[in-house]
Amino acid sequence: MQQRILPPEPVQAVVSEIMEVGSRVQPFSIESVKKASRIREAKAVHSVCPYCAVGCSLNVYVKDGKVLDIEGNPDSPINRGTLCPKGAATFQYTVNASRLTQVLHRAPYSDHWEVKSLDWAMEQIAQRVKKTRDETFVERLPDGREVNHTLGIASLGGATLDVEENYLMKKLLSGGLGVVSIENQARI
Repeated sequence: MQQRILPPEPVQAVVSEIMEVGSRVQPFSIESVKKASRIREAKAVHSVCPYCAVGCSLNVYVKDGKVLDIEGNPDSPINRGTLCPKGAATFQYTVNASRLTQVLHRAPYSDHWEVKSLDWAMEQIAQRVKKTRDETFVERLPDGREVNHTLGIASLGGATLDVEENYLMKKLLSGGLGVVSIENQARI
């Protein structure tokens, strides 16, 4: 059996003293103690990523009516907090200084955009959809089969629509208007 040789008492005392330094003093500066996460005191609202049909869960951090941050929900059994590149950019899509907040219209043959009201734009869309549907609607084929459709209107939806919005668009466009060509772009 080997005998263990201990260092001299003064060296052991110095080592013990050095090891205790971290336990006596807070390792944080005054500035770092005062700093806070931007989502501190924010409410975490659970949401679903709007891009595809996978259903990844998001935590949307809201404070004083403003979205502060959006990240993957680690408690979700679907995505476990991870997000694809589009899902990870949801905050930039939602809160973006470059996002248009007013209707812009460029008349045929015009060289500039005009600001219009949302009511004006919705009325224009409704009139043009109705006119096109009325001109191209087919109730029956020449052989007598009932089809009740129009091939004069197509819909290309955005991948930022959620499942509920896609459902409503499909019901309105196919069941209500008879549109056949509907693509919601969720796979892109």
